[in-house]
Amino acid sequence: MFKIYIKYGFLITLALIIYFLVFRMLGLHDNILLSAPNGIIFAIGIYLSLKHFKASTHKVDYEQGFVTGFLSGIVASILFAIFMAIYMYQIDTEFAHQIMAKWNMEDNLNTAMLVISLLILGIATSLVLTLTFMQLLKTSWNTGVMKKP
Repeated sequence: MFKIYIKYGFLITLALIIYFLVFRMLGLHDNILLSAPNGIIFAIGIYLSLKHFKASTHKVDYEQGFVTGFLSGIVASILFAIFMAIYMYQIDTEFAHQIMAKWNMEDNLNTAMLVISLLILGIATSLVLTLTFMQLLKTSWNTGVMKKP
């Protein structure tokens, strides 16, 4: 299980970084609305990690499946937040100010607030997506046979 969520956490992070850098090259990286597809990237990665987990075990334990999906998202959230912190503190120091200016946020809020927000949003997204996908992938308790009274 450890290898599954580390592998897919790295793959989700890689996809998020590539997506961000492509929009950076196009000059659209400061448009907050274009970060919505990050949820789709998380969804694909978490779903694939859960499918991999299900294929590696004969019976899907809900708890272990949930841990696999959720930790895949947490690993991705932490790694992407680290990447964005490096980007905002070292590469493009004006990026955070541009984002805050577009959203009419106070100037005294610093870059750390954006990094923490990214981390919290990634973790929340991972939680919701994992709960959703586990409903699709869990083993049903229904036997399909109804007893007549």
